Amino acid sequence: MENRGVLIGSIAFVFGAFVLMISLLAYESYKAKQMKALASSIKTETRPAPSSAPSLDYSMYKTKIGDEGREMVQVPEGPFIMGSKDGDPDEVPERQVYLKAFYLDRKEVSQEEYARFAKMTKRPLPKIEVFEDDQSKLLQPEFAAMSMSWDEAAAYCKWAGKRLPTEAEWEKAGRGEGKRKYAWGETFMNGRANANVDGSEDGFRYLAPPGSFETGLSPYGIYDMTGNVAEWVADSYDEHYYQKAPYRDPKGPETGDLKVVRGGSWRETEHNTRLSKRFAAKHWRTDITIGFRCAGDMEVGDSPVASQ
Repeated sequence: MENRGVLIGSIAFVFGAFVLMISLLAYESYKAKQMKALASSIKTETRPAPSSAPSLDYSMYKTKIGDEGREMVQVPEGPFIMGSKDGDPDEVPERQVYLKAFYLDRKEVSQEEYARFAKMTKRPLPKIEVFEDDQSKLLQPEFAAMSMSWDEAAAYCKWAGKRLPTEAEWEKAGRGEGKRKYAWGETFMNGRANANVDGSEDGFRYLAPPGSFETGLSPYGIYDMTGNVAEWVADSYDEHYYQKAPYRDPKGPETGDLKVVRGGSWRETEHNTRLSKRFAAKHWRTDITIGFRCAGDMEVGDSPVASQ
């Protein structure tokens, strides 16, 4: 009798396990069908396509290659608004200025390009006087050239068959004919320029290769008019020059030991990278935040583009 009870218990156990297994299989099958139906509904659900920022067309602005092989953009003749009534005291009065057409380098001069000039003219390479970190982080051939004096920047442009831009030319090339604060518009945006007090939000701790920010172009398709390196321009500095400057093609005071620097750099604040911001520096000063680009005059046979 005892063996018979054990046999009946074993059969009952096996039967119960079988029923439980069948129930679990049925539940898993039901759950799989539910998940399949859910996945199907997700796939067929209509979703808006992600929007992409429209790409701007700069093809209406003519370009040419300078004597040293660098691309230049033609900035058209016409008026623009120079200065700012909301900036610093030396930026007033905000006024209209009329410029003849000119060319400006699309990008800042790189260290590799400056080194070629220095080798051909037997000049020393710029030296870094003060930098707390590893100097190799600044000295890269593809990075923007920096730490040259105004005289050295002017010599490079002359060697290339060009000249430094005037202060007015530089500002028009950066802001166009309107009053925009930055090359792309009114509001500072991370990721559009190498700037903002040593920050790395833009992808660069210090310098960047010229032309790294496609979304930070000026209205004429010119790179790095905001940030990266500040740039020497031709003019001598006078805090009150705007109050007496001519309407057409102002060129700054005739003489002066101080020269103008424009554009702000990789270590400047939003305020100091505004296109109307003016800096002054001794012409012999060298600084890891200051570089340059060159300008050129219209030549016989050049066809000027109409102002937009």
